[in-house]
Amino acid sequence: MPFCQLDEFLIHYRESGEGKVLVILHGLGNNSQSWKHQLNELKDQFKVIAWDAPGYGESSDPKKEFQEFSQFADVLRELLENLGLNSVYLLGHSMGSAIALDFTLRYPEMVEALIISDATRGAAGLSPEENTRKLQNRLHSINTLEPSELARKRVKALLSPYAPYEVVKEAERVMSQVRPPGYRSVSYSLSNLNQIESLSSISVPTLVMCGELDQVTPVSESKIFYECIPNAELAIVPNTGHLCYQEDPKTFNKFITDFLEKQSLK
Repeated sequence: MPFCQLDEFLIHYRESGEGKVLVILHGLGNNSQSWKHQLNELKDQFKVIAWDAPGYGESSDPKKEFQEFSQFADVLRELLENLGLNSVYLLGHSMGSAIALDFTLRYPEMVEALIISDATRGAAGLSPEENTRKLQNRLHSINTLEPSELARKRVKALLSPYAPYEVVKEAERVMSQVRPPGYRSVSYSLSNLNQIESLSSISVPTLVMCGELDQVTPVSESKIFYECIPNAELAIVPNTGHLCYQEDPKTFNKFITDFLEKQSLK
């Protein structure tokens, strides 16, 4: 399991395969471990790199908690530069999609194609009162609950009613590893998020994906991104929730490979 020492962070990532590089960014309650099916099943087509964001997994914590997703995106840029990667396929899930979008908007020359899954508008999709309440609830949860208890309370909403028992337990296991510095950094960044007006300037090929039964960022949210990003494609993973890539990795991965193979033919 490789590490990369940056100026301020030690970043851990998992990698598999050879070929065109697909970089994967996890969500609020996850880390690189949650992408085991993609690391195992996409390695014949791509070199897959799944990072632990600052404050997550085996990466180091921010000394001062982040307030904006641009701070995560800047760490990602430093990581890619240190790895000698000038241009990649970029996949972000949930809050990872916000990092991926920020990165693509500011560094489009480094993104050959973009995939956002179960994307969130954050504050832009909420009233000021709802936004404040969500931030306070997230902070209260991470400040008062043990990570394992937070995982048990949260995971049910992240999965569909059809999720197998082993998928539920694995999602709980991974989420039980969350740490306050990372979780709070994402919580603050979500409360300050507003990318909607910038989406029309995205010029790279983009696939918008969502679990059909996602209760956290429903299909209606993904359709907003699909409609705002020029020439985007939309793919719905049937009978899955927010963690669609864990519930039905076969379908999720097929959407990815079909989309990226089209890009390689252009």
